[in-house]
Amino acid sequence: MPRFTAASLVAAAALVPALLTACSGGSTEPGSASGAAAGDSFPVTITHALGETTIESKPERVASISWGNQDVALALGVVPVGMDSQVWAWSGSAKPGVYEWTSDKLDELGADMPPLFDVTDGLDFEAIADTQPDVILAAQSGLTDDDYSTLSEIAPVVAYPGIPWFTPWRDQITLDAKALGLSAEGDALVTDLEKQIADATKDASLQGKTAAFFFADPTDLSKVSLYTGGDPRTAFLHDLGFDLPKVAVDAADAGSFYLDVSAENADQLKDVDVIVSYGDDALLAAMQADPLWSTLPAVKNGSVVAVGDGDAFSAAVTPTALSIPWVLKDYVAKLEDAATKVQ
Repeated sequence: MPRFTAASLVAAAALVPALLTACSGGSTEPGSASGAAAGDSFPVTITHALGETTIESKPERVASISWGNQDVALALGVVPVGMDSQVWAWSGSAKPGVYEWTSDKLDELGADMPPLFDVTDGLDFEAIADTQPDVILAAQSGLTDDDYSTLSEIAPVVAYPGIPWFTPWRDQITLDAKALGLSAEGDALVTDLEKQIADATKDASLQGKTAAFFFADPTDLSKVSLYTGGDPRTAFLHDLGFDLPKVAVDAADAGSFYLDVSAENADQLKDVDVIVSYGDDALLAAMQADPLWSTLPAVKNGSVVAVGDGDAFSAAVTPTALSIPWVLKDYVAKLEDAATKVQ
């Protein structure tokens, strides 16, 4: 899911961004799942927020759009025939491409890079149609009704289960795996990732502390944008052991994936022990110099984790089936360092 700047969050909401080995080595054709078990019986029907999708037979040609759905397919040994470009969507400036956890998995499967759909102006319906997919994976996405209708004329579409961009990574895996006829493998993948998370955090001092994920511009701290408890970035912090502050939970319950908090209302965030935000080290210095934000305990303690902006690390903290193992060790280390400063 792309990182949206504070200025683009409203527009984005309207537009809305060792692993299980399911394949042996060697060349893998796009859409194939060599070595997979017999899997689910077909047809299968998947209920989601935009309706019901029936997939009549096991897909041979799989297209993926939006954030992280291609990683589910790849983690299960299925190489998409086409997928959305990830890098440009995230940074808004980099050359279109995918992040290294995705390209590494393609290399592991012996597969070439599939065609990448241009996301500059939204969904590239023509390019998606050109790949002649049997199914389109979009369990984590922000599809509109019109998007869904157009895509459904191309192939069956697996849309998000509830609110746009609110699909937890576990549900994303489960839904996409079901569409591929690989439910058991999807469940095993979830179990494996949960074990990796448990192993990475067992000695960390994150339990009993609160954390929230923000976008904050150090050159303009008149407000910050809080990603709420339903957003995958914040939910991932909860997976890692943190509690979520009340404001993040309440806003998620209201169906919002972000909330602007003005500097005058900084005290609404006083129960946040660890602030996680896009940006670099300049953010903490700016907040500590600000007369309002500097009053927060997290800022006083220096418990602010900057995850970068537009690079791979800043993308990986929006969890996917492949980015979780890639980022987990380093992310937990940064979070633990911040948590140890909590007084």
